[in-house]
Amino acid sequence: MVTRNRRKTRIGRVVSDKMDKTVVVAVETAVRHPLYGRIVKRTKKFKAHDENNECRVGDTVRIMETRPLSKEKRWRVAEIIERGIVFDSPIEEAVIDDPAADNT
Repeated sequence: MVTRNRRKTRIGRVVSDKMDKTVVVAVETAVRHPLYGRIVKRTKKFKAHDENNECRVGDTVRIMETRPLSKEKRWRVAEIIERGIVFDSPIEEAVIDDPAADNT
């Protein structure tokens, strides 16, 4: 029997929270290029289960491997390590020009 302490864990940043009880977490890893030897960053996205919809875009989270929850979801959010910065920008209202008003 596998204990929870032995499950795989990853640390990544939430890039999408538009789904209900699901977040997309981008995990960056550094790998050495096989021919040139340079360190290259690789990014992989995981869909993770967020039971209480607590995560927001920009949060740094730890995800833990779990049983398959759906077609693509095999991870769950174990903890929120750091909250992301929230930018509240005012939404500018678009002004629509009415062509009928210009003819008068």
